[in-house]
Amino acid sequence: MTRFTSWVVGVLLPSQLAYTSSAIDYTPIQPPSYPLAVRNPYLSAWLPGDQVARLPTAQPQFWYGSNLGWSVLANVDRQTYNLFGVSHPAANTKAATVVKASFTSTHSIFVVTAGNAEFTLDFFSPVSPKDYVRQSLPFSYLSITTVTTNGRPSDIDIYSDIDESWTGDKANSCSNSVSTGTHLYEFSANGATYSQSRTELALWGKVVFAAHQSGIHTLSSMSGPSEATRAQFQSTGNLAALSQGDTCQTGGSYGFAYRLGLIQKPTTVRYAVGVVREDAINYLGSPQTHYYRSQYSDIPSAVNYFFDDYDAALKESNDLDASIVDTGTDLAGKNYSDILALSMRQVMDGIDLTIPADTLNTSEVQAFIKEISSDGNMNTVDIIYPALPFFYVFAPEYIRLLLDPVLKYLKSGHYPNPWVVHDIGTNYPNATGYDGGNDERMPIEETGNLFILVDAYEKATGDKTWAKQYDNIWPGFAIYLDNHGLYPSNQLSTTDGLGAFTNMTSLAIKAAVGLSAYSSISGQQKWGEIGAAFAATILMPGIGTANSSITKSPYLDLTYGTKDWYLTFNLYPQALLNLTTFPSSIFESQSDFYPTVRSRGGVAISSNALWGKTDWDFWVAATSSEKTMKMFVDDVWAYASNKKNTQPFSDRYYVKGDKVGLAEFRARPTVGAHWAIWALIKGPNSG
Repeated sequence: MTRFTSWVVGVLLPSQLAYTSSAIDYTPIQPPSYPLAVRNPYLSAWLPGDQVARLPTAQPQFWYGSNLGWSVLANVDRQTYNLFGVSHPAANTKAATVVKASFTSTHSIFVVTAGNAEFTLDFFSPVSPKDYVRQSLPFSYLSITTVTTNGRPSDIDIYSDIDESWTGDKANSCSNSVSTGTHLYEFSANGATYSQSRTELALWGKVVFAAHQSGIHTLSSMSGPSEATRAQFQSTGNLAALSQGDTCQTGGSYGFAYRLGLIQKPTTVRYAVGVVREDAINYLGSPQTHYYRSQYSDIPSAVNYFFDDYDAALKESNDLDASIVDTGTDLAGKNYSDILALSMRQVMDGIDLTIPADTLNTSEVQAFIKEISSDGNMNTVDIIYPALPFFYVFAPEYIRLLLDPVLKYLKSGHYPNPWVVHDIGTNYPNATGYDGGNDERMPIEETGNLFILVDAYEKATGDKTWAKQYDNIWPGFAIYLDNHGLYPSNQLSTTDGLGAFTNMTSLAIKAAVGLSAYSSISGQQKWGEIGAAFAATILMPGIGTANSSITKSPYLDLTYGTKDWYLTFNLYPQALLNLTTFPSSIFESQSDFYPTVRSRGGVAISSNALWGKTDWDFWVAATSSEKTMKMFVDDVWAYASNKKNTQPFSDRYYVKGDKVGLAEFRARPTVGAHWAIWALIKGPNSG
């Protein structure tokens, strides 16, 4: 699950180094990276946190680290200012002054001043898991609001463009259109076939950039070399309008300009950016497309709806933002709500919500999740597993939507192994299965995970009918855990970066809790009794526990009979699902133990590791005392706000050694685990 990947690092231009951040207000923190347009694995644009200080020349990045061209300029009283992303400023232009940078769970907002005007750039990516159309739309908003600062009117124009870097290659085809007030460009790399990618960007996708005509303001557009397009804007504030025959040139940028004229009161213009993949997923040979296409089958109609939906999406997002702050702070303090706000968009960024491309039948909706920045696998069971708390809180049906593609494959009988498959495809977006049984082997890990996830779905929704369609496969997996779970053979767990272990205590715990979960699913008491018997053996001195010389109490070890320890997050589902596999006293002794092994940057995943995992930190924090919970929350917050990292929020970070505070990986949806405290205290559907 956690193979390391080398990342592309942007090189700063000398002109970018002159900016200072001393006067900028960062609210609530300066994160490693700001989500800009973050909707699915192929629409995932970010701004490294250290670039805010030089916002006028900053370089947005795809989650993988490759640079994306996205710029904003403005004319204020005939002086052109670079507001955002102009990496090569033209002569006679000025840099705006950055005043504030903030983020909520759905917005990243930057405030700059230019001449007598203030501009607010609001990058808004809706998170709407229960509205399948809204959630599946592959677009994101940029709203720019301007107001004068001296109480007098100013003459203002606003311009934004993106370039061909969004395609992952050179753009070889483009088109433009106007539909019910929406002006849009569509462009793509030429000749790419389905699922071809470069630096993880979808070569087969179609990039969309759009602006919406509203009010009395003139909207114009122009494509071609960015130098020429921006020079035209700088000179006149207008571009060659689409209606006047813009031929849509490739090889440069695609821009829209709003001519506002004299303004004094707050005035807003809006853009949309997106990447459309009509062939979104290959599921076992069956093409899947995004859910929204059941209602909006072509790009212009989808973009029109996206603009029309703005007010409703904004209201939902404002409610969500407030809930994250209020509930998160109430549960575990402001540091906790900060972490949740930073994590929200990243969870859903890993997911595509689809229906069959041939029928567009919405009753066959499925969800696919990418193991971003490690293996790139599809619907990895131990990626869905840590994200469980997020789905439990906001939309438990996603547990079913994500597991259905896995279970249908297992039910087909094509997977030859007696345990649960690790994932359903080596390379996203191709779910090709493993008919040869050659997936990454985590037998106890994934089999236990599956039972826990299904039990969580049933308890969160009350739906006991869905799982019955898979009744023929459950007993075999339960028997496998019974036969192999108490004394696990040499094998990997979800933290496969540590390597394989024999008699790994955490895997035995997973087997015990998984069997108890299956008892709940099946209604057969014997499986819960087997799980409890496993627990009794695990807790015997010299097997799964050792004594702490500090707490004078037992703690759970890494492998049977050793003094090494491991973060025992697999106990969390027992608490969440009201199972009784292990005695409650084990939570108390573990809570007392963790502070005794804390390193300078936090608690490592195990005694022989230099790094920790934010996802498992929160699973453990949720079942700990208030003091220990605060320790975990504060350590993750300190890491997230330490200004040492620039990639999208990483769930893996060094807690000791020369790299303390530094991150590995990026943008993984496993940060859904950060809702573990919320899920345990507030319960399902509480978001």
